[in-house]
Amino acid sequence: MLRLRTFAALRHREFCLLWSGQAATAMAMWMDQVARGWLLYELTNSPIQLGLVHGVQAIPILVLSPVAGSVADRYPRKQQLVVAQVLAGVMYAVLALLIMTGHIQPWHVYAMAFGMAIVQTFHQPARAAMIADAVPPQHLTNAIGLSSIMFNMARSTGPALAGFLIATLGTASCYAVQVGLYLVAIVWTLRLRPDSSAATSGRGHTTPGASFGQSIVEGWRFSWRNETVRAGLLIMMCASLFIVPFTTLLPVFARDLLGVGATGQGGLLTAMGVGALCSAVLLASLGDQLPRGLLMLGGVTVYGLSVVAFAASPSFRLSLGLMTLVGLAHVSSHALVQTVIQAYSPSAFRGRTMAIFHMSSVVMTLGSMLAGMLAALVGARWAVAAMGATGAMTMVTIGVALPSARRIR
Repeated sequence: MLRLRTFAALRHREFCLLWSGQAATAMAMWMDQVARGWLLYELTNSPIQLGLVHGVQAIPILVLSPVAGSVADRYPRKQQLVVAQVLAGVMYAVLALLIMTGHIQPWHVYAMAFGMAIVQTFHQPARAAMIADAVPPQHLTNAIGLSSIMFNMARSTGPALAGFLIATLGTASCYAVQVGLYLVAIVWTLRLRPDSSAATSGRGHTTPGASFGQSIVEGWRFSWRNETVRAGLLIMMCASLFIVPFTTLLPVFARDLLGVGATGQGGLLTAMGVGALCSAVLLASLGDQLPRGLLMLGGVTVYGLSVVAFAASPSFRLSLGLMTLVGLAHVSSHALVQTVIQAYSPSAFRGRTMAIFHMSSVVMTLGSMLAGMLAALVGARWAVAAMGATGAMTMVTIGVALPSARRIR
């Protein structure tokens, strides 16, 4: 299989180790998407709190993302990954114990969400920047595509596994499995060579003698002045605000509107993951030949319209099909944008540009809070439909107002 063009980047040892570690952490993350929402909805029966639990994640991401990006450009990225993974495993273990002993409270879920936001803020830019250091430039698009394949394989299997575990063994078993997955990720990460990080190889240093504040400003200035990076970030932010947050209300759709429970919720996310996986394979195989600008704009437009259709779906089977279409379009707002940003960012700025990219989580958090409040006012169906339609219209506006975005290759 490694002889195929689709898997070219896996021939490089460092990327193979990074990819394997991502497989474990991505699986745990997608299991958490189901477990956390289901746990909080069981404890509170409140769609507003499904949005608020995402809201608590906004503060550390907003405040610490610029710092995390500068750290990834100044210090060994491998150490940053290991520390983040250890802390995540400990937090999942504590939450599992609280559930098993019957002491779990809603504030525990909020505290864990806040802590995981801090961990992911430092984990994501370091790991993303390491991908470009682990492969030669001609394999970068393929490497990011393969990372998206693994991420979406986890999206396909993680929610289904979480739903099965919750339905059969309880929520605590789901978090116990997540602890085991992080242990596996730590083992893979420790096997990376120390010189694979930008800081130790000398390829990722910021301006000599610059303070953290100066380093952060340099990263923001570069991201704004580079037209391609700026366009990619704008597309990502709009999608994160209006379209991506619809998943926050999936527990409402699964339990109250479609009547399929936690297993059904896992099935919906799995269908979305299958669609995204197909798009990721295409990106890994043909990424260098695709008109990236048009695919980003068109794909996110289709994403928004698919979410509108999902909101109106009256049956579970139709919803599964629509979630597959949503997944097909989702890659255009995430993996494709990430490919563009990494390809057009020099190594010295890559940690900081990826930190800004991951700040889309803050925007998505705001969108999740908005979705929760709208659902409380007009119902989940109308809230999701209105936000999806707004996102699609925003992409059309960007395409008309920024002709350069359509010409990105």
